[in-house]
Amino acid sequence: MTEDRIATLEARVQRLEDERDIQRLIASYGPCVDAANAVGAAQLWTEDGSYDVEGWRMNTRDDIRAMVESDGHQALVAAGCCHFLGPSVVTVDGDEAVALCESVVLRTSRETPAEYVVWRAAANHFWLRRVAGTWRIAARTTRLLDGNPEAHSLLSAGVAGEPLDYS
Repeated sequence: MTEDRIATLEARVQRLEDERDIQRLIASYGPCVDAANAVGAAQLWTEDGSYDVEGWRMNTRDDIRAMVESDGHQALVAAGCCHFLGPSVVTVDGDEAVALCESVVLRTSRETPAEYVVWRAAANHFWLRRVAGTWRIAARTTRLLDGNPEAHSLLSAGVAGEPLDYS
């Protein structure tokens, strides 16, 4: 093999590993928040990472930890829930990446606790950075899929691998 072919192969393997690592990171969110693992959930973000969900903006890792520790989230976990983030479309550009997935949150039914109902469905746009060799969420924006044009814009941007304006 020539050096160029080896370098090309190494770059392809690195991209595949990056995509896998990012998909695993995103897939870890649901199990962390459903187990009320506030520290684990917060560790998915950069120290100054943000999470903007339906008008509620968290601006640091500590804010995300506090959200998971909040009475509202603890009540959701105690009643039974499942945050499921579907497969991610990932676009890597060096030490930054954009990812997109749709998500659903299932809750136990108030009428029949052994049954689950879809509580919400949303579009999720992620901007990620590699920090000290590990991928972390730098920003996440989530919007309900309720006909909201902003959610549709998140989907389009994410599939295209386009970052959002996070300023």
